[in-house]
Amino acid sequence: MGRVMTAAVLGAVLSVSFLACTVAQASPAGADRALDAALARLVHARGGPLGAIAIVQRGAQTRSHAAGRARLGGRGPSAGDAMRLASTTKAFNGAVALALVSRRVLSLNDTIGQRLRYLPAAWADVTLREALNHTSGLPSFTDSHSYLAALEASPAHGPPPRQLVAFVEKKPLLFRPGTKYRYSNTDNVIAGLMAEQATGRSYEYELRRLVLRPLRLRRTALPRTVAMSRPLLHGYQFTSSGRREDISTAINPAWTWAAGGMVSTPAELNRFARAYASGRLFSRKVHRAQFVAVAGDSEPPGPGVNSAGLGIFRYRTRCGTVYGHTGNFPGYTQFFASSSSGQRSVTVSVNQQLRPDNAPRIFSLLLKADTLGVCAALAR
Repeated sequence: MGRVMTAAVLGAVLSVSFLACTVAQASPAGADRALDAALARLVHARGGPLGAIAIVQRGAQTRSHAAGRARLGGRGPSAGDAMRLASTTKAFNGAVALALVSRRVLSLNDTIGQRLRYLPAAWADVTLREALNHTSGLPSFTDSHSYLAALEASPAHGPPPRQLVAFVEKKPLLFRPGTKYRYSNTDNVIAGLMAEQATGRSYEYELRRLVLRPLRLRRTALPRTVAMSRPLLHGYQFTSSGRREDISTAINPAWTWAAGGMVSTPAELNRFARAYASGRLFSRKVHRAQFVAVAGDSEPPGPGVNSAGLGIFRYRTRCGTVYGHTGNFPGYTQFFASSSSGQRSVTVSVNQQLRPDNAPRIFSLLLKADTLGVCAALAR
């Protein structure tokens, strides 16, 4: 396959017509009850998360669905609880990059060789577009043994972003850019570094200027320390003895930076989901480019059939099609999605890291809850 993927190979530009997919016949009330039951099954399952919360919005109507506890011995999760966003951070990274493309500060065809000349010559032809849809071939720094050793040695003190790339910059590309799909955390660090080079300002500044302030996301940030604001959805993992250990503030978010380091609340993540999927933060032309998709799962996989756009995934479920992102980080697993109009949305957050490979039975219950969340959001 050639370097430049055509629209036919990637998939047609996604349009509102996809929302014509069959929508669940359950009433909104029935869909809400099904979601409540799924969340209860998830938190009561052996090995399941301590707590779970979903925010479902249908037009102007917003409903919070919660099960379990925000912390051991404490209250239930709430829409205003701070939590780690994990890889849903990548959608915010996409929002920054696409906003700069819309303003012609960046181009989707800008390459590493043009913008980040200090990086390996073998990476020079990788474009911003390929970084945003994970067709770059860049090796993921989180797969590096040296990265994992450094993280284990100093979890509370993270490195600067440049160092994240340095963990893999001596490794070759996994494939010729633009010819395959492979999810890589390095992609989003590259996009963040390109934003810094193009603007001459920090990525964090551009994130606040282009995304957080316009959407009035006052409790959403990309922090540099392990501290988290209160109230808090505490994140847990099981120890070898089967005890829950609170790891909410164990790992500095700098270890993933623009690929997974943000914090927010369920309510603010829902607000972002609607604005991002509807293209509110950038031009229509850029929004159309964002929705050109290639086959590929988010990580962890989201509900239905997954396809990757630019900083966003398409989820074709039995209830309809939505656009969003998933993510996990020690102590947390996240999912958000919205209709392309931004009128219907869902977020599902749990305070335990769940993946198909580390907890397949529990992850399957989470995936059912994600699917029922989509069904509740699209129910009529």
